[in-house]
Amino acid sequence: MADQFADKGGRIVVQNLIETIRENKAYLSEVDGAIGDGDHGINMAKGFTLTGERLTDQMGCSESLKTLGRTLVMEIGGAMGPLYGTFFKALAGACSDKEQIDAQVFGQMLEAGYAAVVELGQARVGDKTLVDTLHPALAEYKKALGDGAGFKDALQRMVQAAQQGKESTRDLAAKLGRSSRLGERSRGVLDAGAASCYLILKSMADTISGLL
Repeated sequence: MADQFADKGGRIVVQNLIETIRENKAYLSEVDGAIGDGDHGINMAKGFTLTGERLTDQMGCSESLKTLGRTLVMEIGGAMGPLYGTFFKALAGACSDKEQIDAQVFGQMLEAGYAAVVELGQARVGDKTLVDTLHPALAEYKKALGDGAGFKDALQRMVQAAQQGKESTRDLAAKLGRSSRLGERSRGVLDAGAASCYLILKSMADTISGLL
């Protein structure tokens, strides 16, 4: 079993992301509607669908991620377009010169994506944002590699931590964005960004595991 996959065969990572977001469009908007504008799924699906129209057979993983990032930054409004766009552009940048993507490279991609999101959004764990999903996911992935886990096992542990992080947002009061105006009334429901971040990480993990 290979513990890496070729960048040139990795466009499917983004293609499956597009399908995941499209399939969960209504769910994400429903989650967002509890304390937000209710358009998270609609906006995300729009950006991911546009990306699908721009992917070509010549694109590998990094080029496809870059196309997704650029599309989200340029064409999706609100806070999430720039945040996720910056995230995917950072992922792309961290693997742009790699012909093969292994566990270490993917870890560098996650590190870059996390750093870019935190720098742009200034969110921390506990603020009820996608960072509550992304931070524990990255931490557990790095811990798994440190424990000597293979790529697939590390991805599995990342997804489990992401799910726990997503669920943790139910008990939090929003501190950033429009939902922060609700204060304590924002407790009891998931954060939409945390929910979409979990779906994104799980989709990527599932696809990559299938490529290994």
